Amino acid sequence: MTGHPATTDRPVVVTGASSGIGEAAALQFGALGHPVVLGARRLDRCEETAARIRAGGGTAHAIRLDLADAVSVAAFVADAEAAMGTVEILVSGAGDVLPTPVAHTDPDVFARQVEINLLGGHRLVSLVAPGMIERRRGDIVFVTSDVVRLPRPQMSSYVTSKWGLEGMARAMQMELEGSGVRASIVRPGPTLTGMGADWDPEVVGDVLKEWKRWGLVRHDGYLTADGVAAAIVTAATVPRGTHLTLIEVEPEAPVRASDEGST
Repeated sequence: MTGHPATTDRPVVVTGASSGIGEAAALQFGALGHPVVLGARRLDRCEETAARIRAGGGTAHAIRLDLADAVSVAAFVADAEAAMGTVEILVSGAGDVLPTPVAHTDPDVFARQVEINLLGGHRLVSLVAPGMIERRRGDIVFVTSDVVRLPRPQMSSYVTSKWGLEGMARAMQMELEGSGVRASIVRPGPTLTGMGADWDPEVVGDVLKEWKRWGLVRHDGYLTADGVAAAIVTAATVPRGTHLTLIEVEPEAPVRASDEGST
């Protein structure tokens, strides 16, 4: 077999599925009829989302996943395939971010961020991608960030890990060419999710000031998790013969008043 089966029931694994973009992607894949496995540390949140998918007539399973723990990742993949068969689509969407500058980030904290955002993604790929290559079909979607294109101050470990994740994805695209497996990058800009919700309000204010000083905030628009999830689903389900290597998703600016900017 040289291509993806023409069905909408390809088994999907979504990491970081307890909230935000991952949760939205799981719901959208489920609504299309794909069996979905949701993975995250907050299993209760994944269970709630899986129940919503099942209530809508879909198939979904929630399995705990800690990307910083190799044993947890291996158990997650084994349990996911036992629950729904071989993985056809992998969405590597888990991530964590702390508002800290390079010089004042504890090395262990920095390493933990890279462990989750980058090394965890590789752990998943190393367990799932070989089977895809053997079957000559599969889609892997890496959710990165526009910090790769526009690095932001006060996000040192996040910027580092997302750069690394895109580097890995770019190398994979070349390595997988002609294999029947597609690796895609979805690179969202500022998005309204739970990430960063636990930051101190004063810290948030200081970070935004820094971003504005460097011209990194042009308007007050934000992406929704559903909007980014739609790009993820598109990347994984576009017809064969098309490979969406990179999708940049940025928030649309609020519509100006009719007389704004007029002369």
